[in-house]
Amino acid sequence: MAETIHVDIVSAEGEIFAGEVSMVFLPGSLGDLGIYPRHAPLLTTLRAGEVRVQREGEEEQVFYVGGGALEVQPHLVTVLADTAARAKDLDEAQALTAKQRAEEAVRSRVDKMEIAEAQAELARAVAQLKAIERLRKKRSV
Repeated sequence: MAETIHVDIVSAEGEIFAGEVSMVFLPGSLGDLGIYPRHAPLLTTLRAGEVRVQREGEEEQVFYVGGGALEVQPHLVTVLADTAARAKDLDEAQALTAKQRAEEAVRSRVDKMEIAEAQAELARAVAQLKAIERLRKKRSV
């Protein structure tokens, strides 16, 4: 049996995933991360994007996180997400509407804080749409 690492993905709404995996991919704030068992300890922030977990002999599972924090220990990965959802549970129409609203907000705002908030909302909507697209491609293969 291959070596595994335990992954917990939680948000304010509750636990979305807990289990042993062979590898996990995460959207780190400074770039994407791939974590294998026995990884060196690490603390970092996450940007909005996909968390993908791979289990031996199973199809990869995809989750969306709206940012948050990541703690890595040699045999444990903890994702504390601002928001989290299974990619298959995301609503494409809702994400497209949020993206359009955020793009309009970026164009119409003059206050730096409002622009930053609108850009963050836009990044979250785009990340949701990417997660939906990845899931769609996997289903069509």
